[in-house]
Amino acid sequence: MIYLDHAATTPVKDEVFAVMLPYFSAAYANPSSAYRTARTTKQAIDHARQEIADALGAKRSEICFTSGGTEADNWALFGLAAARPDKRHIITTPVEHHAVLHACEALSRKGYEITYLPVDEHALVSVEALDKALRPDTLMVSVMLANNEIGTIEPLSRIVSIAHEHGVPVHTDAVQAAGHIPVDVNDLGVDLLSISAHKFGGPKGIGALYIRDGLHLEPLICGGAQERGLRSGTENVPAIVGMGKALSLACAHMPDASAYVGRLRHQLKLLLEEIPGVHIHGNFDCILPGHLHISIDHANSQLLLMRLDMEGIAVSSGSACASGAAVRSHVMEAIHPDENQADLRFSIGESNTTEEITTAAAVLRRILKR
Repeated sequence: MIYLDHAATTPVKDEVFAVMLPYFSAAYANPSSAYRTARTTKQAIDHARQEIADALGAKRSEICFTSGGTEADNWALFGLAAARPDKRHIITTPVEHHAVLHACEALSRKGYEITYLPVDEHALVSVEALDKALRPDTLMVSVMLANNEIGTIEPLSRIVSIAHEHGVPVHTDAVQAAGHIPVDVNDLGVDLLSISAHKFGGPKGIGALYIRDGLHLEPLICGGAQERGLRSGTENVPAIVGMGKALSLACAHMPDASAYVGRLRHQLKLLLEEIPGVHIHGNFDCILPGHLHISIDHANSQLLLMRLDMEGIAVSSGSACASGAAVRSHVMEAIHPDENQADLRFSIGESNTTEEITTAAAVLRRILKR
């Protein structure tokens, strides 16, 4: 199989799997217990928390583990809403991940007003519109760091600067960005930031929410005293250890990895541009290195995905969380609403080769020719 869907998930790196293994068997103790073996697992969690904090430029106390990016996004919105019940206005964008959009829809049913900032044809958010949208009752601004379909990197530091001038905290969904481009909470200035391990060579089912010191969130999950009482439940020690290792590795290898996948992406772009009816999306001055999103005239996304799969090529038509949907993705509806086009997202990883890129482009050309 030629796997070109790394934005959906990445394989667990060998080094990550190796550090996880002992915590499934030999070091299995509950980290909340008081005996020696439990202290071993507790120390492993502390070490992973420090690895993640170092990668994000945060303090260890500002990192809280979650079950993934969706929970982290939900906690950011629901937790802040519960902590500040007098603020009933939220600003976001129409191209966010569904974890944010559906949380906003749930809050709107409870009387919150949601403002969606306009985006251009590359899914780039209008910073100018933000200043006009902010109000005294604005609870928060939530804008993703990089779009999971197009790959567009948003001007987040400018967004934060404007929001903070009005005393409004900012959350960013950095799930697609972390491990692929530098993510420093101090450079960005954000107050809340979500990440997920399986997007950068770690295991599924583990993520984290950065919560800037001094910002209060109500817990999303209540129970014991884990995560300083903010997120109860016995910790998933193997996954936490794996996440710390994966993010540390991703940051260490980032310059070389970004350059490599960027070259492969450029190769694919040149090949696809030669195919009649193919339109390439994105401003390549501000896009994730491995993303390439295309639309194809007079084609059907689901049929194309099926035909490519039959040829041993794995790509997607957008967010993996919405795959199989009969309608076009909300991102494409926001930036380029055309029902007569099919959409494909290629997302390249370090394991891909130039030969695979050439083959994938040739297969797509052959399918479309038929």
